Amino acid sequence: MRSGFVNIIGNPNVGKSTLMNALVGEKLSIITAKAQTTRHRIMGIVNGDGFQMVFSDTPGILQPHYKLQESMMRFVNAAIGDADIILYVTDVVEKFDKNAAYLARLQRLTVPIILVINKIDLTTPEQLEIMVERWKTALPAALIFPASAKEKFNIDHILKQAVALLPENPAYYDREVFTDRNLRFFASEIIREKILLHYDKEIPYCTEVTIEQFKESDKQYHVEATIHVMRDSQKGIIIGRGGAALKRVGIQARKDMESFFEKTVHLKLFVKVNPHWREDQQKLKRFGYEI
Repeated sequence: MRSGFVNIIGNPNVGKSTLMNALVGEKLSIITAKAQTTRHRIMGIVNGDGFQMVFSDTPGILQPHYKLQESMMRFVNAAIGDADIILYVTDVVEKFDKNAAYLARLQRLTVPIILVINKIDLTTPEQLEIMVERWKTALPAALIFPASAKEKFNIDHILKQAVALLPENPAYYDREVFTDRNLRFFASEIIREKILLHYDKEIPYCTEVTIEQFKESDKQYHVEATIHVMRDSQKGIIIGRGGAALKRVGIQARKDMESFFEKTVHLKLFVKVNPHWREDQQKLKRFGYEI
């Protein structure tokens, strides 16, 4: 039996979450064009004939400016430390030398590295060839795969290569399990995705979502969630005139939850001002971050 942890790391906006979802075949990580969309480490489990791969999506690599971001980077560092395989994601538009310190760390690793150059539909074959040669020089031990996670191009080849590199281990999880996260977590992430999509500037980065109530009956889930913001002005923006903005978030989140949970959802949203939550260790711990 082959089994192991394939940990996905990379800079923001290179399509890590899109790649994770394509590899697992489920939408486990939320996807937006904004940086710092992923805040937690999310595992997706793929089972096949004689193997189990535990993919792990992590926050994008960044220089922390407050305690929330410090916690996010702990997820990244943990993923590098406990990986059986590192899947490092770049794309055709990011600067080649970004986060040189992390590249130097990857060069010292003894575990296999699969390097994915994502979004190849945005470049030419000639430019792609130049990028591949640069990455061969930067990470000579890495196996390089050009890909388009959005178009699912080369996903099968990446999966086959990862399976071939897995160590001999018993399965870590039951074969019916496809993630380590519960439905409460995905409910909060779905709401946060809608906030990222519909609000600009600092609003998404000053917002956290907690699930206050999650009850299941025969016919539906009853979900009550609180959107935490840092200032009264942000609360007003989240709610919108006559509650229209919050209602839009609720409607779209409910529809996505119903698709994901495969059951009717009754969703109630509340907005609460929670000053300085990004710097408060106790609040961050309550929100599920490592302190």
